[in-house]
Amino acid sequence: LTSFIFRNIASGKTTCLEYFRKTSNIEVLTEPVSKWQNVRGHNPLALMYQNPTRWGITLQTYIQLTMLDRHLSAIVSSTPVRMMERSIFSAKYIFVENLFRSGKMPEVDYAVLSEWFDWITTNISIPVDLIVYLQTSPRICHERLNRRCREEEKIIPLEYLESIHQLYEDWLIKCTSFPIPAPVLVGDHPHLSMSLFCVNVMQTAHMTFPGRFR
Repeated sequence: LTSFIFRNIASGKTTCLEYFRKTSNIEVLTEPVSKWQNVRGHNPLALMYQNPTRWGITLQTYIQLTMLDRHLSAIVSSTPVRMMERSIFSAKYIFVENLFRSGKMPEVDYAVLSEWFDWITTNISIPVDLIVYLQTSPRICHERLNRRCREEEKIIPLEYLESIHQLYEDWLIKCTSFPIPAPVLVGDHPHLSMSLFCVNVMQTAHMTFPGRFR
């Protein structure tokens, strides 16, 4: 069983993933951020935040590659339950889309990335059984982002997080933008504590996929 966990930047995904990591039969596949920060001595993540028009396609092309590698690792894994932090779908439907809609990605770059994405998802099976969407106010995300002080993120404005949040809402809640590849379990944090939400995810998974969660 493979599930994806989606949420805005600095929204507490790590806390949720750590909860699941401690569950004996769940394999957690985190975003390969360290790879995005160092490609043979270059930091495309930092470059993208500094100049998204120039470096957006560079970073997003590499993200597609590394996320595909994560998906393929999940397919061959012998662990009965896997949880991935984001996916190739959220990379395209949220972050690439945001770059394009905000005018920071040229149309030709968007077209090339879309062709790559369409080819991958048409020719390579990317199974997903459940999507876990953790809703969080963009303002709360911005406060957390400032507290964690990741160098590349210091220049991210609140408006960027608001745009990402709206794209997630349009996709997973309103169902008005792109196909949704699996059922969605929504947690409205902070109205529901993270620990209670994780327990809710486990209970739902037990009922939906009996015998696969232990």
